[in-house]
Amino acid sequence: MSEQVQVNDKDKDGIVSEEALRRAEQFIEEEEGAANKMGGWLGGFLVLGAVLMSLFHLWAAYDIVPTQTLRPVHVAFVLFLTFLMFPISKRFRHRIMWWDWIAALVSVATIVYLLMGGDDLFDRNTSPTMTDIVFGVALILLIMEAMRRTNGWVMPLVTTCFLLYALLGAYLPHPWTHKGYEIGRLVGQMYMTLEGIFGTAVDVSSSLIILFTIFGAFLQFSNAGKFYIDFSFSAMGGKPTGAGRTVVLASFLLGGPSGSGVATTVTLGSVAWPMLAKVGYERNAAGGLLSAGGLGAIISPPVLGAAAFLIAEFLKISYLDVLLMAIIPTGLFYLALFLMVEIDARKYGMHEAVFDKVESVGVLARKYWFHFLSLISIVVFMMWGFSPVLSVFWATVVSLLTSFLRADTTLISPAELREKGIIKGIAQSKLVKALAGGSVGVLNVAATCAGAGLIVGVVTLTGLGLKFSGIVIDYAGGDLLLTAVFTALVVWIVGLAVPVTASYIICAVIAAPALIKLGVPDYAAHMFIFYYAVLSEVSPPTALSPFAAAAITGGDPYKTTLQCWKYTVPAFLVPFMFVLDPSGLGLLLMGSTKALATANWWMIAEVTFTAAVGVAALAAGFQGWMLVKTTMIERAMLLIAGFALVYPSLVSDAIGFGLVILAVFIQVIRSRRLAALRT
Repeated sequence: MSEQVQVNDKDKDGIVSEEALRRAEQFIEEEEGAANKMGGWLGGFLVLGAVLMSLFHLWAAYDIVPTQTLRPVHVAFVLFLTFLMFPISKRFRHRIMWWDWIAALVSVATIVYLLMGGDDLFDRNTSPTMTDIVFGVALILLIMEAMRRTNGWVMPLVTTCFLLYALLGAYLPHPWTHKGYEIGRLVGQMYMTLEGIFGTAVDVSSSLIILFTIFGAFLQFSNAGKFYIDFSFSAMGGKPTGAGRTVVLASFLLGGPSGSGVATTVTLGSVAWPMLAKVGYERNAAGGLLSAGGLGAIISPPVLGAAAFLIAEFLKISYLDVLLMAIIPTGLFYLALFLMVEIDARKYGMHEAVFDKVESVGVLARKYWFHFLSLISIVVFMMWGFSPVLSVFWATVVSLLTSFLRADTTLISPAELREKGIIKGIAQSKLVKALAGGSVGVLNVAATCAGAGLIVGVVTLTGLGLKFSGIVIDYAGGDLLLTAVFTALVVWIVGLAVPVTASYIICAVIAAPALIKLGVPDYAAHMFIFYYAVLSEVSPPTALSPFAAAAITGGDPYKTTLQCWKYTVPAFLVPFMFVLDPSGLGLLLMGSTKALATANWWMIAEVTFTAAVGVAALAAGFQGWMLVKTTMIERAMLLIAGFALVYPSLVSDAIGFGLVILAVFIQVIRSRRLAALRT
């Protein structure tokens, strides 16, 4: 990513500068933490620790490791590596200080104490000893610091507020009051049960998220990412809309295995910005499109971002069901993007661009077809009946084995082993880098999950979720539409301050019950919250994807954020369809493979078509362009039609389709008149 990327003619807009890439990578660091870069024996020690962490979790995926062992050991690895890899502040970067070693060793000590205590320690969670409390408080404080180092101050502050709520409940006004809990009882819940730190979030982090980051690292180091970009360029290039289409397709292919919005935006932007500039994209519009594509990474199968694994765990459903539910909404998201870039080509008068050294689709597919096999193998294994954990394990094995099919993709080269020797060759191989990268890549998410466990523990202990849902319903007067709007606002506000994973976890336990109380199926409520949690990637002040894109294109960060909203808003109104009316559940394919077997396929097709037309109307309305530039009346008609089609009822659908047909009819007449005038 550090090399300059350029198109045929070397004009100033055809080059991504080193400075722009450095600025963009700073936003990745904001999302994933600013890690130390160490050399020498310390660097080797950290790599060894990260490799051991990956190997432990791969072994745990294949063999049986008790839950009460796996989760604490996972947290121990995460905290140990976090304190050695992430400095206490930037001025101590690329150094490991004495206090880092103390924090790392104390982290391990708290877990060793827990494991040595065995069942006896877990059994006394309601009346812990003073030693239990000391170790428990130490672990809570260390998790807070780990979150601060990897994700900034906001998440520790939010977690502290929840802990204070548990301690001071008796002093709070109605309806927030509760009896309050002493430190010992709180520590027992958080440290000595599987309901706090070691609860659902850490369970998912230790059993699924880390395996997917390892899988993503294997794809990255086998050059799968480069292939996906080259394939997209080759398949979509050569037409005025080719530049935008390339971004959309490449973001889907890149985002599927990575699940990271910012990383996808930067990886793609460093290559695609010169192309977008050449065909005529303005800087802010290009940044908006790049960040919108990156956003798609979080909602794209087969990874869907870390929050999707949590959906499966919270609902006690298979991950395959979560993938199933995401298919149509993801398709609608990318439909909106494709329509946007089609309109862009006409709106901005874009022209064709030809790029050097791009092999044909056929040649690329023949050379690197196995990268597609790696991408779909997870779903194939799950369809064969494997668990999600075993599916990603075997998909990683497939990725490793297929990498040997070409010399430029192999993760461990026999030639290098002969040249450097077995030990040195393995130590410097891409395989070791992939194993280390998989563990390092999970540290910020895993630290967030441990902190989120504290929040979930407080909600479980105090009953905050039921209190909050009752308050929301009361404010909405029991109206489902208003409750959905309030819930979306709550998720959006929470997402302003914390990452997607944390936003989903917090809102899943405090906001989802409000929708479920009003009759929304639990899976639809959780998918609704998931999609609005994703908005945190494009919502200031945590709009990391648009800010990273603006750093690459040289655009204004806030104007780029608004452009990203323009590209993504049509698809983000779709979640209202599957909470406001039972027919909208068709967009989630009825929530499971079992329900799909007896589903009304006509209803699914009908609601999908309605949603697609609504998305198209909103895309044209927000862009102010359809066949030709829209008038104010036409634009208003399209926007009203889009919102009407999102609300599932016969009356609103009739209004929506009627306005769309009328707008299209007027546009056809106007476009013919303009064509006649030109001739």
